[in-house]
Amino acid sequence: MKKILGTLSAVAFAVSASASFAACDAGEKVVKLSHVTGGTTHPKVVAANNFAERVNKDLNGKLCVEVYPNSTLFGDSKELEALLLGDVQLLAPSLSKFGSYTKKYGVFDLPFIFKDMDAAMAFTASKTGKDLLNAMEDVGFVGLGYWMSGMKYFSANKPLLVPSDANGLKFRVQNSDVAKAMIAAMGGSPQPMAFSEVYGALQTGVVDGQENTWSNIYTKKFFEVQDSTTQTSHQLLAYLFMTSKEFLDSLDADTRAKFIQIADEVTVAANNSVKQKEEANRKNILDAGGKINELTPAQRKQWVDAMKPVWKQFEDEIGADIIAAAAAS
Repeated sequence: MKKILGTLSAVAFAVSASASFAACDAGEKVVKLSHVTGGTTHPKVVAANNFAERVNKDLNGKLCVEVYPNSTLFGDSKELEALLLGDVQLLAPSLSKFGSYTKKYGVFDLPFIFKDMDAAMAFTASKTGKDLLNAMEDVGFVGLGYWMSGMKYFSANKPLLVPSDANGLKFRVQNSDVAKAMIAAMGGSPQPMAFSEVYGALQTGVVDGQENTWSNIYTKKFFEVQDSTTQTSHQLLAYLFMTSKEFLDSLDADTRAKFIQIADEVTVAANNSVKQKEEANRKNILDAGGKINELTPAQRKQWVDAMKPVWKQFEDEIGADIIAAAAAS
C-alpha cells in the first residue's frame, strides 16, 4: 500500500519546494495535482491532500496521485495550459481565472451576490451551479467540483470603513474583469498579480491592498504588511477542482466512476469544514496582532450600494439567468 511521503528535493524532481506525493508503483497511472497554495491548514491544501490519500488507497494499483502545492510545479499563469498539454492532470484554480475560456464563472466574482458561504454552496448544488461545471467542456476542461475557501475581505495600508477610503489606492486582484470593475467602482486601481507575488508587493508598496479569505490572509501573512482587514464579506473565493476531458476519457469506466465518486465525497467533506477553518484563522490573525475592522449596517450599505452596479455591467456576458439564480440562493 502506498503512503503519502514528505519533502522532495528540488534537484531530484525539478520543483522549487516540497511536494506531497505517493511512492507510485510500476504500472500505475501517475496523476499530478498542482495548485498555488502553501501551508498545511489552508482548505485547498487539506482537500488536495485528502483527495490524493483517498485515490491512492481506493484505486491502489491503478492511479497514483502526486500533489504539488505552492506553485512548485506550475504557477498561476501556466497551469491551465499545462492541463491542456497533459503535463498535469488535476488543478484547483480560483474561479476568477477562467475569463479567457468562459465569462459565466464571473458570477462568482460579483460583489455581494452571496450573503454568505451557505448561500454560495446552495447555488453550486443547484442545477445552474452543476451545469456550470461543464461550461468549458468545449475547451477540454471538466469541473469535478467547487472547493470553497470562504468569503473575501479587503485589507489595505489604511483602515477601510467606507468605499471612499479606497480612493486612489492600488489593489491586487486576480485577472478577472469583474474584480477589476469592482475595484474601480470603489475608486481604487486594480492591479492583476499572481498570488505568489502578493506578500512582496504589499510589503514594498507596489500595491496598497488586497482582498482574500481569512485562511489566505493568515497563511500568507498578509496581515503583517497591512494596517488592517475589513470584514466586508463582499465576494466569494472558491476553486474549481478540475481535470481535462482527455484524462477523464483515458480512464476505464469503473476507474472513472470511482474517481468521480471520490472527488464528490472529498468536496463535500472539504466544504463542510471550511467555515470552522475560516473562523479559526480569523482568530489566528487577531492572536498574531492583526487588526480587523467590523462594519456597521450603515457602512456596509455604502459598500453594497457602490458595487451593485457591477452586476448590470456584466449581465450580458455572464447571463441574466445565471445571475438571478445566484442571487436567489
